[in-house]
Amino acid sequence: MKRHPGILTLLVVLVASGVPLCAQTRFEVSEGRVVFTDGKDTLRTPSEGLWSVATDWKDGWMSGWKHAAPVKVETSGRWTVLRGSMDIGPGRMELADSYTLTGEGLVRCVRRFEWTGKDTLHNVTLSVRLQEKGNGLSLFAPGIVYYGNKNGASVDPRRVPVWNGAPGEFAIFEDHRYPMPFLMLENRSALHAAAVHVVPSPVRGAVVPDLWWSFGAEAGDGLTEIVMYSGPVGYNGRRSVVKALQTRPVEYPDTYIYMEPGRVIEKEFFVDLYGIDRPGTGFQRPVYHSLDRYRPYDADRFTPFDEIIEAKYRLALSRWMQDGKSAGFDMYDPRYQRKDIVMGWCGQADSPGYALQVLSDRLEDPSVHGLVQESLDFLTGAQFKEDGIFTVRYDCLTGKWDQGDPVSCGQAMYDFAKAIEAARKSGGYDITKWEAFLRKACDGASDRILSKEWNPRSTAEGFYIAPLAIASDLFGVRKYRRAAEKAAGEFASRHLEMDGCYWGGTLDATCEDKEGAWAAFQGFLTCYERFSDSKYLEWAKHAMDVCLSYTVVWDIAFPAGRMADHGVMTTGWTVVSPQNQHIDVYGVFFAPEVCKMGRYLGDDRLVKLSKVMYRSCFQLTDAFGSQGEQLQHTNFAQHGGVVDTIRMRGGYVESWTVFWITAHFLNAGARFIEMGEEI
Repeated sequence: MKRHPGILTLLVVLVASGVPLCAQTRFEVSEGRVVFTDGKDTLRTPSEGLWSVATDWKDGWMSGWKHAAPVKVETSGRWTVLRGSMDIGPGRMELADSYTLTGEGLVRCVRRFEWTGKDTLHNVTLSVRLQEKGNGLSLFAPGIVYYGNKNGASVDPRRVPVWNGAPGEFAIFEDHRYPMPFLMLENRSALHAAAVHVVPSPVRGAVVPDLWWSFGAEAGDGLTEIVMYSGPVGYNGRRSVVKALQTRPVEYPDTYIYMEPGRVIEKEFFVDLYGIDRPGTGFQRPVYHSLDRYRPYDADRFTPFDEIIEAKYRLALSRWMQDGKSAGFDMYDPRYQRKDIVMGWCGQADSPGYALQVLSDRLEDPSVHGLVQESLDFLTGAQFKEDGIFTVRYDCLTGKWDQGDPVSCGQAMYDFAKAIEAARKSGGYDITKWEAFLRKACDGASDRILSKEWNPRSTAEGFYIAPLAIASDLFGVRKYRRAAEKAAGEFASRHLEMDGCYWGGTLDATCEDKEGAWAAFQGFLTCYERFSDSKYLEWAKHAMDVCLSYTVVWDIAFPAGRMADHGVMTTGWTVVSPQNQHIDVYGVFFAPEVCKMGRYLGDDRLVKLSKVMYRSCFQLTDAFGSQGEQLQHTNFAQHGGVVDTIRMRGGYVESWTVFWITAHFLNAGARFIEMGEEI
């Protein structure tokens, strides 16, 4: 390494006890720069200085940058401390970085800024900047950017953050937006990745209320920077905006801070560099490091399982409708004028037909048998279309069936398959109509999938995989298995390398989403269980890890509002998608499969996390067993005409109480019971 006289040069190599050198990240400090390395690649601080502070705000963005290099090195046990300072006007900013190696082989850093001037420092922005060489690096930001959000961008790039890694691009978001607070850059050609984890925090001295640190990436010529700023955000070429609405950003200006004399601000982060086996897997390692850092495993601080089942069953009974023409569970609150019995997606009228069979012993309600038999019998009256899709919505006011899509149909088929399987074990139901309906649905889905022309638009049709796989066992029909395996192979080929992430699993967004990942996860895992091929377990883990990346692993602090009123603990909830940036209870639905994977893989972290996901999401349930769908953990609103970011975070939309919120608790609870898991 070239050395220059008069410039501080230090070489530091940290080796964790019992951790092989090739398996860990270490750092070197040379010529005023910190270089993180795993022996194959590096992540380094900028050449202009270890520390960078913007001292002004101009044209809506940071300006007046000043930089400083370390002038002193100290060691204290396993810690190495670099010190420096920066003159700003008539005062001085004292600077320090403290580094050590964690037991997991990551480098931990605490950066410290202390303003020692006699007067308040105005319009300042603090930063952390780490550079990786390479053009077009792939970006993964949990819940926000999935390898660039290529699928969402192909539909409408205005609705989602987009990243291609081209010079000049940036994608920077508030700390509290991240369900797992890390960011990963993947060099696909070099089979290498770099991840940085942060400790999210608000910033003292902000002009904007409730300002937090920001975290993201900026692409330059031949390099990409992972950045942390004390507030500024932006994406898709627009500075000082947040992803605050479904279809567009909202201005978020003046995100600088003031530092009064004696003010100390610190930012903690962790760095990891590592090789990968194939493209599209770089995100997986930091997902598990995030779990290890936050340990979101204490289910006992949440409502007990039996109380959850009782409340959600009570709500389900309040949605029951029956007359001479129809019988089923209303998608909407009875206070609405709409009375719709809807299969799949938001309606889930098919779900209790399976779930209540399994839960009947706990419910001790003799009416369960009638609810199951009559609801599923009625749903078999849905009408089939030529392409195998069947209608899923029955309008009780007009008496007509309409609508139909792969998401809803696949989910309904799954519940029919599970209901038939459960009823065959108990022998207490007439399943003639159910079997005929499922076979007709599977015939249509199989014929379409097995045709040479089949080319699914998104991962939505992944919801067919699980019911087809189960139906192949139920009915002994080889065609259903061939269709399930063809569909599984198609989505694996599209998504395992993440050249376009799982997407299209929701009906109100057109982008990457956890529901699309869940469709693949459920399908792959069911294929593994039914067909005993280990490749499906590997595929299931990849899709599950994408699902997990949407899962909040830390308790986000809130400003005054409905979520603060209830002291909501966000651990275990899930972000919807890069387009719809609120959290919801959907993770409840795939929690049993997370638990299964924990058993299959011998990873108790997954078993414990799954139970937290289920029980945590019961929070905010009212005396009637009702919950709203949208919780605003970040600066985002999906309702009304809210465009003021100050009014967004910490809000709660309790009016949209569609039936899926109840049905998923009952369905997932039934699957936990079938697995013999105590939660």
